Amino acid sequence: MDKKTQSPSHVLIFPFPAQGHVNSMLKLTELLLSNGLNVTFLISANDHNRLSSYTTVHSRFSVYPGFKFHIINGLYEGPMNTGENLSLMIEDSLPKVATPLLRNLLLDTHVTCLIADGIMGFALDAAQGTGVPVLFFRTISACAFWAYFCIPELIESGELPFEGTNMDEPILNVKGMEGFLRRRDLPFLSNQALQQVTSITRRTPEAHALILNTFDDLESPILSQIQKHCFSIYTIGPLHAQLKARSLSKSTSSNSLFQEDKTCIGWLDQQVPKSVLYVSFGSITTLTRDQLIEFWHGLVNSGKPFLWVIRDDLVLNTDKNKVPSELEEGTKERGYIVGWAPQEAVLAHPSVCAFLTHNGWNSTLESIVEGIPMVSWSFFADQQVNSRFVEAVWKLGLDMKDTCDRKIVENIVREVMEVRKMEFAESALRMANLAKKSVNEGGSSYSNLNRLIEDIKMMDVRSEDS
Repeated sequence: MDKKTQSPSHVLIFPFPAQGHVNSMLKLTELLLSNGLNVTFLISANDHNRLSSYTTVHSRFSVYPGFKFHIINGLYEGPMNTGENLSLMIEDSLPKVATPLLRNLLLDTHVTCLIADGIMGFALDAAQGTGVPVLFFRTISACAFWAYFCIPELIESGELPFEGTNMDEPILNVKGMEGFLRRRDLPFLSNQALQQVTSITRRTPEAHALILNTFDDLESPILSQIQKHCFSIYTIGPLHAQLKARSLSKSTSSNSLFQEDKTCIGWLDQQVPKSVLYVSFGSITTLTRDQLIEFWHGLVNSGKPFLWVIRDDLVLNTDKNKVPSELEEGTKERGYIVGWAPQEAVLAHPSVCAFLTHNGWNSTLESIVEGIPMVSWSFFADQQVNSRFVEAVWKLGLDMKDTCDRKIVENIVREVMEVRKMEFAESALRMANLAKKSVNEGGSSYSNLNRLIEDIKMMDVRSEDS
C-alpha cells in the first residue's frame, strides 16, 4: 500500500543533441520535477558546456534534489545543417556511443521509464529486455510527424520520387492534408536522412506512448490520423506556456545553447508598438552570402523597423565582402542586429508586429502563444510542413519557401505588416487564446500533462506489484 510513496518515480530523459530538442525536453523535465518525479537528463558534453556558460540552468534546477545531468562524451559535435550531417548523427555517432551507455543505465539503476527523443530509434533497442517502458517525445509538430509517417504510402502510390519539375503538384496520399499539401511542402532532407527519419518514425507504435509538444485545438485533425497508429498520445504543449501557466518559469529563464544579447530589448523599448519585424532563422539554418544580401535588401526596402538575429555561422562561407552602403545606412536608421536573442521575451514585447521565421517548431509555437503573425521561410526537414500549415491551415501568415528575392521579401513583409495586418492579427490572437486556454487548469494540455505524470507514477506501482 505504501509502495507508491516509498521513492519518487525516476525518469531518464534523452534528447537529440540540438538546440530545439534540448530546449523543449528541458522544459518537460522541469514540469516533471515540479510534480515530484526524479529526472536524469542525458546530454552531450558540448551541449552541457554551452548550457552552463549561457544559462542559469544549474541554479534553476538546484531546487530539485531529484535532478541530475548525465554527461555523454564522444558524440559528433559538428554542424547539423545538412541532411548528410544529420544522417551521420542519427545512424553513426549517437547509436554507437549512446546505446551501450543507455542500456547500462536502464539495467543498473532504478528507472521507471525512458523518455527518449523520437528521432532516436536505437533507444527502443537499448531498452529491449530491460522491462523499462520507452516513451517517444517528438519535438516536431504533429503535422510534420504525420508527413514523415506517410512517406512509405507516397512511395507506394508513385508520388515519390517526383516525376517532372512542378513543385506545386498536389500531394494526395497524406490523409488529412489532401487539399493543400504540395510537393514543396514535404519534409526536405537528403535521401538517406529522409529514409532514416521515416524508418524511425514508423517505429513509433513500438514505443509505450508518444508525447507531442502541441495542443489539440491546433492540430486535432492530424492527431486523429496519428491516433489510428499510436494508441497512447499525450499532447502537452506549448510547453513553455505550460511552465508559465503553472508559475514555474520566469520570462528571463532560458535553455539556450547560444549567448543571448539582451540589449535588443532596450532597442525594442524605443520602438512604436506593433511596428517591428523580428527576424530569426533559428540555430541550424544557413544562408549563402547572396541570400543574406537579398533578405537584407528586402528588409531595408520594406521600410519597417527590424530586429535581426545573425549568428556567427549563419552565412555558409567566410566571405567578408563589405556590405553595400545602402544596407548599412538602412540598418542604422531602423534596424538592430544581434548574434542571438532572448526569443520568448522578444516575441512577447509590445513593439513586435510579425516574425520572419524558419518555422522550427519551438519558434512556431512561441509565435503562436504571443499572437504574432509569421512570414515563413523554411530551411529543411519539418519546417517545410509547418510553414505550409501557417499559411494554408492556421491562417497565421504567409509562406515564401523556396524563394529568396529582395522584391518578394519586401512585398510579403508589407503584406503581413501593412496590407493584411488586421486580418492576421485577429487570426493570431484567436489561436493565441486557444493555446493559453489549453495549458490553463482544465485545458486539454494541462489535463494531458497531469495524466502523463500519473501514468508514470503508476508504472512504478505496476512494476513493484509484478
